[in-house]
Amino acid sequence: MPDVSPTHLVLIPSYNTGERLFSTVSAARAQWSPVWVVVDGSTDGTGERLQQMAEADPGLRVWLLPANQGKGAAVLHGLRAAQEAGYTHVLTMDSDGQHPADLIPAFMQASLARPETMVLGRPIFDSSAPLLRVRGRKLSNGWTHLETLFAGIGDSLYGFRVYPVAGLIAVMSRQPWMRRFDFDTEAVVRLAWRGVKPVNIDAPVKYLTAEEGGVSHFRYVRDNVLLSWMHTRLMFEFVLRLPALLWRRFRGLPPFQP
Repeated sequence: MPDVSPTHLVLIPSYNTGERLFSTVSAARAQWSPVWVVVDGSTDGTGERLQQMAEADPGLRVWLLPANQGKGAAVLHGLRAAQEAGYTHVLTMDSDGQHPADLIPAFMQASLARPETMVLGRPIFDSSAPLLRVRGRKLSNGWTHLETLFAGIGDSLYGFRVYPVAGLIAVMSRQPWMRRFDFDTEAVVRLAWRGVKPVNIDAPVKYLTAEEGGVSHFRYVRDNVLLSWMHTRLMFEFVLRLPALLWRRFRGLPPFQP
């Protein structure tokens, strides 16, 4: 097993992922310690079974939330626990097997080398990726580039990434959004506004079929309405922030530094 990191941990939010959760957690534990899982009101029994796994593994901790609150809310719960325990960074990854656990050490090393940054996965899609979603994310990425004045965010939706704990807690604590599907995109935009530089690393993404144990809670209409509302809010705020962002970009200040 890997040595226990005193500063960086893997944080996995999970909701009704079924059996795939256990292989995801095992793969993450093979690469890093500690691994924390926040079970977001799951009703499939995975939380209780995962707690049993944690009893035999000191590198694994599990929280069971009483009701489903959304990915962002689950991550925030883990962030606050991480900050209280003295951790400075968390690598978030989905519980459904889409993210490459074998790249956890590389992402962590990039963060350790430049702890003032956020290390973002830039997805490499294969033939399993739904074409509609691949094309749709280009629109969201376009808005994100504009909202951050092209600060260099490679992909706004891919949730395999390393965040600075204190900065992300600060931006989430100041407003009521970022609690559900809007979390990943709004997190990187607001952190960039805060001066956190994005560092991008290519990472494959795998869309598993139902036969492979794949589970998706994405709802095309509901979640795209949520994203549209999010970008509307961010654009209004971007207009107010534009003079400061232009000044930072002109001076090469964070997040526009080399």
